[in-house]
Amino acid sequence: MSAPSGLSDAMIEATCTTNVPKPTNNLTNPLLTDLYQITMAYAYWKTGQHLRPAHFELFFRKNPFGGSYTLFAGLDEVLKFLAHFRFTEEDIHFLRNTPQLGHCEPAFFDDYLSNLDCSDVVVHAMKEGSMAFPRVPLLTVTAPLGIGNLIETTLLTLVNYPSLVATNACRMVVAARGQFWEETAGCSPPLKESKVSSSPPRSSGFRGTPRKSVQMAEGGMTDIRRRKPKCVEFGLRRAQGPDGGFSASKYSYLGGFHATSNVLAGKLLDMPIAGTHAHSFVQSYTSLDLVKDARLKRAAKVGEEAGDEMVVLLPIVLKYRQQLDYNETNDGELAAFVGYAVSFPNSFLCLIDTYDTLQSGLRNFILVSLALNDLGYTPRGIRLDSGDLSYLSLECEYLFHEMAERMDRGFFYGLDIVASNDINENVLNSLNKQGHAITMFGIGTNLVTCQAQPALGCVYKLVEVDGQPRIKLSNDMEKVLIPGRKIAYRLFGEAGWPLLDFLVCRNETQMPSVGERVLCRHPFIEQKRVAVVPARVVKLHNLVFDGKNGVVSGLPSVEQTRQFVNDQINYTRADLLRYINPGEYKVSVSDETFRFLHQLWQKETPVPELR
Repeated sequence: MSAPSGLSDAMIEATCTTNVPKPTNNLTNPLLTDLYQITMAYAYWKTGQHLRPAHFELFFRKNPFGGSYTLFAGLDEVLKFLAHFRFTEEDIHFLRNTPQLGHCEPAFFDDYLSNLDCSDVVVHAMKEGSMAFPRVPLLTVTAPLGIGNLIETTLLTLVNYPSLVATNACRMVVAARGQFWEETAGCSPPLKESKVSSSPPRSSGFRGTPRKSVQMAEGGMTDIRRRKPKCVEFGLRRAQGPDGGFSASKYSYLGGFHATSNVLAGKLLDMPIAGTHAHSFVQSYTSLDLVKDARLKRAAKVGEEAGDEMVVLLPIVLKYRQQLDYNETNDGELAAFVGYAVSFPNSFLCLIDTYDTLQSGLRNFILVSLALNDLGYTPRGIRLDSGDLSYLSLECEYLFHEMAERMDRGFFYGLDIVASNDINENVLNSLNKQGHAITMFGIGTNLVTCQAQPALGCVYKLVEVDGQPRIKLSNDMEKVLIPGRKIAYRLFGEAGWPLLDFLVCRNETQMPSVGERVLCRHPFIEQKRVAVVPARVVKLHNLVFDGKNGVVSGLPSVEQTRQFVNDQINYTRADLLRYINPGEYKVSVSDETFRFLHQLWQKETPVPELR
């Protein structure tokens, strides 16, 4: 009987010298991998190959959703995983008793796996939230062959979905706004703020005195300058399990969404949460008698303390019902709105399409809003969850503006019109063409499931072993590997925008520099080349994990990364953000790298014989 192997959870905790938090999901551990990673590790160990120095690259070959860019996300969880990588005693016990590994030598478990960590692993990566492009590594791993192989699957699962959903979210935000926009964001390229931009500012919020919109029946789209719509994630109930739901909340926020309905994500990530009520809430109220005694304290005026007087809300509501001649609205719905108003007077936002959106729901909301405002509160808005969202939102806006003038209540101009109902990127672009008055989109299923493309397709490839470049060949040119360790740069033009990404073999003597002409070549097509004189050169990868010292720098907050994403999108060429026929962003290699790739390709390709 062999001696006990592996470490208990308590022992691992005691021996961990890093201050990096554990992975958010407890399932993220060394066993979260494919079996063949462990069988290969045994073969490496069995033949004495497991300590050979190797270099791996994690990248993707094609942008998702037919677009021109991808957002890199998931690095924070990658670093947590690497910092805490250890097989427990229970893990070792399970592995040695599996049919596939039961014949393996005990020393593989007792001497190798039980003592294995990531102390010999070094990771360089793009900054979390970076705009990334095909073939440019998101991260690189330098490690002994055995451990470098064992972490492959886990790294891929920690990067693939986060990057996909962050990109999906960002594209939806761009579509919802027409272009990505923030109150605090600039419209000039970085490092060029002293120059006058040739393009108009990207931000155009509401300015000046509000004007009444025009109903579609009276001339089409509204003429006012509206607030740019925000996006809120509503997808937890449709996500692929709890982890999919939490990850979607986190990385959609990173991609530009403003809030989530997921309360746990709000707690763990300190991100805004949002929500109102369901149709069932409205259906549950059947009579005004249910709220006849519902009371609300008057709001305190500026500079004054709130009094103790409790006011019954329903009589005020019924007064306005009589005054506006809205007597045919649904009583149960009106009761539900009254019940919600006395419960959440400072955030009164109602779902208005349970029965009749325009003839009942909208009017009942107006009645309760007027009563709330009499008591010093400012209502928040409405939500539409069905029907023609373009038409309904414009009709609601029209009536709000009419009420603002008729009743002299300015708050009607600032009400939110929230829209949900199976929204995706195509719907958002369609609504922009039709015209609408929506100020916020609640997006669930199509965001969290990434309806338009279910997977990103990141790969993890060996590009060097024992200091020798390795290449993978394929009849599909897209799958041919660019061999060897490479350094990636982003080259910027005089206008401040990124021009292209540039890959250079590590051992080259000539690296790109500001003001110096650079020949940039397509990796595989001889005729495609361009000369660039960069005004700025940025190295894309930085050391993020050194196994001897743990995580090199602190993990950025989701909020910091979100702002970084926002800044990048605002400083990106508009053609790359187009929904239809987006522009192409070039990824090139140096002339020396091009020649080396094709020499190695020719060397490794057998010459066919004719008989």
